[in-house]
Amino acid sequence: MPEAAAKTLDTKGDLCPMPVVKASKAIKELSVGQVLEILATDPASKPDFAAWSKMTGHKLLSTSEDAGPPKVFRFMIQRSR
Repeated sequence: MPEAAAKTLDTKGDLCPMPVVKASKAIKELSVGQVLEILATDPASKPDFAAWSKMTGHKLLSTSEDAGPPKVFRFMIQRSR
């Protein structure tokens, strides 16, 4: 069972790099170990969040898609430091 999100960040309608910029700010408001759920509609957010989590060291727990329209990408990222 994945951990419940401590916070949900809605970036639907935002284009790169805004979802990542907003996530960088939002994850700082969480405690280490808490999970940030991010909702995005930009297809570029998939590679962006994979790269961002690798770069920052936060753990990308899961990526899923809701068919839509519009298609919504859901990312669960755990704060790790």
